Amino acid sequence: MNTGKTIRMNRIFNRRTGKTVMVPMDHGITLGPVTGLASIKESATAAIEGGANAVIMHKGIVKQCYSQCTRTTGLIVHLSASTNLSVDPDYKISITTPLEALKLGADAVSIHVNVGSEKEAEMLGNFGETSSQCEDLGLPLLAMMYPRGKNIHNQFAPDLIAHACRVGAEMGADVIKTNYTGDQDNFKEVVKGCPVPVIIAGGMRTSTDLELLEKIRGAMDAGAAGVAIGRNVFMHDNPVLMVRRICGVVHNGMSPAEAMKL
Repeated sequence: MNTGKTIRMNRIFNRRTGKTVMVPMDHGITLGPVTGLASIKESATAAIEGGANAVIMHKGIVKQCYSQCTRTTGLIVHLSASTNLSVDPDYKISITTPLEALKLGADAVSIHVNVGSEKEAEMLGNFGETSSQCEDLGLPLLAMMYPRGKNIHNQFAPDLIAHACRVGAEMGADVIKTNYTGDQDNFKEVVKGCPVPVIIAGGMRTSTDLELLEKIRGAMDAGAAGVAIGRNVFMHDNPVLMVRRICGVVHNGMSPAEAMKL
C-alpha cells in the first residue's frame, strides 16, 4: 500500500462515510468565464462553506484563490485541457505535471480521457506516464473517463461507461469519475466491474435541484463513492445551499425530498 496515497485520499474523502463530494471548477479553460466562474474566488469559497470534500482546479486558479481555502477541503489539480473552440475538443492534452501539482499543495491530481476519441492512443499514453509519476510521488490520481468520439452514439450507454471505467482502473487510477447511466440497476454493474471507487459527474445544468438530487440518490444506492458536481453548483443561485443538499444525500443518506428541505 502506498502510504502517501492513503494519507492524501483521506483528505479528499469523508473519513466517516468513505464518500466524497467534489466541486470541479476546471471549466474556465473549456468554456471561458461562464456564469459562476467569472469570480472564481467566490465560487471556491461557496463550495468550501457548503462542505465540499475537495475542489478541482487548474494550476493558475490555484495560485489565485486556493490560499484562502481551509485545509478541511482537499485540493485536486487538473492536468488536462482543451477548449470548445478547438477543431477537436475531445482531445485532452497534458498541461501540468504531477510534480508541479504537488508543489502547489495538491492532495490529488486529475486527468481527462475520452475513450473512443480519434486521439485516444495519445491520451492513454499520457495516462500511463501520469499514473507512474503519481505512484512515485504518493499522489492519488482521479481519472475522468468518458466514452466520446465519432463512433460513440450514446455516451450514457451502460456497457460503454463500464468499459471506460475499467480502462481507468486498469491504467492505475485511484478514483474514476464518469457519467451516470440514468438507471440504478445498470449502474450497479458499472460499479461492480470497476475495482476502484466510482463517482458520478454532474453534467449539464439540470432543470431542477430535485432532478439532480434524485440522480445522485440513484447513483449512491447503486454503489457510487460520491459525486463531482460543477455546473449544478457554481451556476446555482445559492451554491452553498446546493452543496449542503448534495452532502445531505451523499454523506447523511437523505432522500432527495429531505435534502430539499434544508
